[in-house]
Amino acid sequence: MRIYIGNLSYDVTEEELKQEFLAYGEVASVSIMTDKFSGRPKGFAFVEMDSKTEGEAAIEGLNGKTLKERTIVVNEARPRTENRGGGSYGDRRGGGYGGGSRGRPGGGRQRRY
Repeated sequence: MRIYIGNLSYDVTEEELKQEFLAYGEVASVSIMTDKFSGRPKGFAFVEMDSKTEGEAAIEGLNGKTLKERTIVVNEARPRTENRGGGSYGDRRGGGYGGGSRGRPGGGRQRRY
């Protein structure tokens, strides 16, 4: 069972998180999410537990608990969605070729010759 842990202190380590969850059952993995550019923690993590009943017990026991002066949020992880924003060219409004106004190609001003 995959479990989401939110509102984590940036000081919490994967080992400390694992110790909290071991009280409820066997922990398969712990992953604290980090920023890909700075490498700093983002404040949330995922824990993988072997058994669904152990996972549910961990959620029940740890949700709302204070860990390193932060009240953590613990619940079952939702499946990752494929439409994660990020803005593509197909999503933009404003018309055709150059982003012109009123659908005219080439910009907002009309040229006068």
